Amino acid sequence: MKVINVVGARPNFMKMAPIIEAMNRYPDKIRHLLVHTGQHYDEKMSQSFFVDLGMPKPDINLEVGSGSHAEQTARIMVEFEKVCLQEKPDLVIVVGDVNSTMACTITAKKLGIQVAHVEAGLRSRDMTMPEEINRLCTDVLCDYLFTTDHFADENLAAEGVPADKIFFVGNVMIDTLLKHRALASTLDLSRKLGLVPKGYATLTMHRPGNVDDKRILTGILEALAEIAKELPIVFPIHPRTKKMAEQFGLGHFFNSGEKVEGIWITEPLGYLEFLHLNMNARLVLTDSGGLQEETTVLGVPCITMRPNTERPITCEVGSNIMVGNDKTRILEEARKILSGEIPQGRSPEKWDGHAAERIVEVLVEKLG
Repeated sequence: MKVINVVGARPNFMKMAPIIEAMNRYPDKIRHLLVHTGQHYDEKMSQSFFVDLGMPKPDINLEVGSGSHAEQTARIMVEFEKVCLQEKPDLVIVVGDVNSTMACTITAKKLGIQVAHVEAGLRSRDMTMPEEINRLCTDVLCDYLFTTDHFADENLAAEGVPADKIFFVGNVMIDTLLKHRALASTLDLSRKLGLVPKGYATLTMHRPGNVDDKRILTGILEALAEIAKELPIVFPIHPRTKKMAEQFGLGHFFNSGEKVEGIWITEPLGYLEFLHLNMNARLVLTDSGGLQEETTVLGVPCITMRPNTERPITCEVGSNIMVGNDKTRILEEARKILSGEIPQGRSPEKWDGHAAERIVEVLVEKLG
């Protein structure tokens, strides 16, 4: 069986790393290539993720770079078609919900190649999110749909996907977290920064709905600044957020000095460094999807600054709290946590570090 594994953005690396490792246990049955579309093309950051995760260098880099959604998707499709025609794989594996996920799925299916989607069935019901469009288009086309929880299974069933295409395997992102947690705990990053365990919060924020509107971004930053009076916030700032904050004249909310206080910004961090910070944080504030999952397993309270989530399992059994982007709600929930009201959660079923093994076992059984 010849397989092409596709990654396009940094979260994809975390999801693909354990799948590649599991495939390597079947050298007589699986030959695989790693294709990086180059959707996220920051060389420093991409390289650090490959090193941290122990992933092989990509066999092929399409180097599509940035652009509008249409431009980026079109470039990926044109270049990935060439790869498929040359390599003639039996299967393409896509992960997550980025433009590369959808583009490579469409391209492969039009060439008659089977496609497997890892992290299938997630739904936010928010069609203003490009990721939601990517998820819907990908799932309706794929031959193998690997899901993380019962909500995803139910979503796919409600959309008419045949049961024999759906495989509940768990969460490959958690495979990666559990494998690297011990190593991340040995880092001395927090000490270097002058932080003490549970003496700070971490923050990620990049969604257009939060950062592209001056009024909304101002309200969020005002709430965060209030929280930061009691608990410093470490913010590895996303380029989009940095650009919009500067454009709106909101740079005064950030502290980039040597002392960690207020909303303290850093450059984007590598996987192990960021895992280390989140493991030791008292609180995580985010509008990301993956962090909702990671904090659930780490047992760290998470305040999600979005009106919806495609990962409701993290609210059902985990420590994730949805607050939207309302200043009052953000402050209200943060103050509860700071006063000791810690939401108690547990890890969802099959988030046990063996999801990738289950995926590869299914593929070997079906295609091997």
